[in-house]
Amino acid sequence: MKKTFLLNIEGKHPDRVLEAVKHEIRKYVKRERRKPLPEGVDYWDFDCKFGHSAEAASVVHFATLTALIDAAAKEGAASFYLELVAKGGQRAVRG
Repeated sequence: MKKTFLLNIEGKHPDRVLEAVKHEIRKYVKRERRKPLPEGVDYWDFDCKFGHSAEAASVVHFATLTALIDAAAKEGAASFYLELVAKGGQRAVRG
């Protein structure tokens, strides 16, 4: 998913727009995780980029996405860019 999300939409409450954006992201992640795992892969991991525009996007950890989206909304940003790419992950052996 490579998409620029608008946070200020005319005629819609900003809180509802924010929740709709988060819902769309969660829906995408659930859909990707339902896909069958390739041989030798333990789980689906995600490469993430987040920024105010595609050019200014930086690599972030998947677990921090919600906090970054909330921070962008609190700053009053009109939009943000999000790139989520699914990849296979290997669990590290604890020893």
